[in-house]
Amino acid sequence: MKPALAVEETDDRVVVHLDRPEVRNAIDQQMVDELHDVCARVERQPKIVLLIGEGGTFAAGADIAQLKDRGREDALRGINSSVFDRVRRLPMPVIGLLDGHALGGGAELAYACDFRIGTPGVKIGNPEPGLGIIAAAGATWRLAELVGEPTAMEILLAGRVLGAEDALALHLLSEVVEAEELLAAGHRLADRISRQAPLAVRLTKASFRAPRAAHPFVDDLAQAVLFETLEKETRMTAFLTKRSERSSS
Repeated sequence: MKPALAVEETDDRVVVHLDRPEVRNAIDQQMVDELHDVCARVERQPKIVLLIGEGGTFAAGADIAQLKDRGREDALRGINSSVFDRVRRLPMPVIGLLDGHALGGGAELAYACDFRIGTPGVKIGNPEPGLGIIAAAGATWRLAELVGEPTAMEILLAGRVLGAEDALALHLLSEVVEAEELLAAGHRLADRISRQAPLAVRLTKASFRAPRAAHPFVDDLAQAVLFETLEKETRMTAFLTKRSERSSS
């Protein structure tokens, strides 16, 4: 059986290609299982993750042929919601690279990313009610946090599909680039992240995602850990040395 994902790994990042272009990268059970495998690998060895679709489409949604046959017990298993939540909780940032359609489950996978970069041809939306179901893999609560309640309601209840210009204006996308530059743009962002102290990035993400009631304790705890690291000592010493050299020149 052909893998649903193509995975490339380097020292500091993992590039995950959704690789079912013949069905516009529809998210089926095999892709979900392989995403869980990738998450397990990145949880063991934290790295930046880039997600991109093959064939000019990010993901056109869940596989309708499989979805049609699912019943109550399948819904309660949270097949897609569980893996998207796992993507959201990965220790290092996740960058979604969106081209073409990011609809339904594809949009919800994009919402689970920490960053989203798109192309001029991107289309983002949640048409689930038109199929007699709801967007149950994160959109009903993540989308309002990302674009605000009025726009989220229009997308979820009235079938609005966002193009690149609107998604950028709403900050759902952080950047719009031509399709041939999409992966390079993702790597540029990953390069910027990788120049930071890795543990500081991990603990910043964890603190950012912590419930409001956990603050400021969680921030103080993270800082206490970082204050004792060799990396903090090395980076601050280098900063002070460089400043001293500039002042004396």
